[in-house]
Amino acid sequence: MSNQRLESLPPTETLELDNGLSLLTRVKLLLTVNRADFSIKPLDEWLLKSSLCNFLKTSSIVVTEADIQLRRFKDIKKRKREDPVADGALFIRDSNSLTKALPSQASDVSDVMALERKFLDWRRSLVKKMDGIELNLEGTKFKLTVSMPKSDDLEGMRKEWEEFYAFGSRGHIRGGKHAPDTIVVRGLPSRWFAEPRVSAKPSMLVTHTIFSTFGKIRNINVAEDHDLGKNGDEDILDIVSGLQCKIVVQFEKEKDFCNALRVLCGRSMQKEGSSLRADYEVTWDKNEVFRNSRNESSQEKSSRLSTLPFSRDYRNEAPRNLFRQNLSGLSPENSRPKRFKE
Repeated sequence: MSNQRLESLPPTETLELDNGLSLLTRVKLLLTVNRADFSIKPLDEWLLKSSLCNFLKTSSIVVTEADIQLRRFKDIKKRKREDPVADGALFIRDSNSLTKALPSQASDVSDVMALERKFLDWRRSLVKKMDGIELNLEGTKFKLTVSMPKSDDLEGMRKEWEEFYAFGSRGHIRGGKHAPDTIVVRGLPSRWFAEPRVSAKPSMLVTHTIFSTFGKIRNINVAEDHDLGKNGDEDILDIVSGLQCKIVVQFEKEKDFCNALRVLCGRSMQKEGSSLRADYEVTWDKNEVFRNSRNESSQEKSSRLSTLPFSRDYRNEAPRNLFRQNLSGLSPENSRPKRFKE
């Protein structure tokens, strides 16, 4: 798929991938439930879900109880009053509810950017409207805290990597500036990336074919994600160790990286013939897992070598010959350069 096709993809449009996979737009909101009174009655999940569905109907947003995931904490009688009694997530998947936020159509890249801004403004306004509301469930009051996942906040991630590379020397150089090039995706079903009738484990070849939709790939790694869902001491919703995979993709071009992250943010993956929607997490690679394996350019090498104690900026001189002269002063017994004759 061309860069122009990805850049002109509206925020609510579905993207078809290889292997019968597709990316569907959805809005995910994180929920935290606290007591709003002194009652110690247990939380009724059904009443809470029903109350949220009715609340969203006032904004013409259709949400079913199946779109709300809740996890009640154990031993709530032993928890402090300010401690949450439950948390979870709410998903808005109804296409009509999502497209109502974008009444106009996109004809070029500039229109798509305008639609994305409108969509983000609508999502922020929804978070602001829901955050802090009180729900009265048959005389028991609960307060709801609503936020957006970090993996859905593209602008937040962009600011994060700009600060990361502005105050550090890591990352490769693109046009004289540091920039990321690798995405990390977690929470995808392993069987969707496996070779049929060969293995249930994710295949490197199949994964490469699917993610090549976003651009030319430099490095890729895929493996079963046994660590997903192991953090914390509570049960994790809908997560079974080993059934999900972790995919790390390094792109040749920064533009392809940005397009991939933009399209993957705020979407779920679905396979043809399956009712399951994988609500994965996507982010950029802060650990630079492919840093040592990639071939450095001469500019990257110069940047890396300039940090060594015996180097200085030779860009306006004869870098190769002068660098050899510096190295000639090193001996196996003493790693420091010889600055004077002995």
